[in-house]
Amino acid sequence: MRLDKFLVEMGFGSRTEVKRLLKKKQVLVNGKIETSAKIQIDENQDEISVNNQVLIYKRFVYYLLNKPKGVISATEDDKHRTVLDLLDENARQKAVFPVGWLDIDTHGLLLLTNNGALAHAMLSPKKHAAKVYRAKVDGIITEKDVEHFEAGIELKDFTCQPAKLTILEVNEE
Repeated sequence: MRLDKFLVEMGFGSRTEVKRLLKKKQVLVNGKIETSAKIQIDENQDEISVNNQVLIYKRFVYYLLNKPKGVISATEDDKHRTVLDLLDENARQKAVFPVGWLDIDTHGLLLLTNNGALAHAMLSPKKHAAKVYRAKVDGIITEKDVEHFEAGIELKDFTCQPAKLTILEVNEE
């Protein structure tokens, strides 16, 4: 991998910003000052350091984000804040995306990663990865509702897959 690509992936800015770091002699490769952005490095074998900080290459990154209400589970949007807007610049440069989604008016734990294979394995209907949702519902959920979930709820355009509904708490106020 080229040194400049490595440094960009590690969150040291754009290629232009990385070239400035190199020009200022702030990057060492195996203990020697390096000023060329074009050199090939082995990200798993060579020791790369910036300002005397040794960098450990991680191909994939994983962030667990507690998505607040009012934020959408998307990477870009002109009208609303996205989950990526909640990350710092270093995390955004790693090209992460949400695995799944939560609606704008919900909050909860959301996985962000740059590992496409993992995301596919978790989201593909063929994999049957279990998902857990906790919802606060107005009104009373009945045993009949539980049966509807188990059978698959019919919507306008399709029938949902069967699901398990567990009532955790009832507040009859």
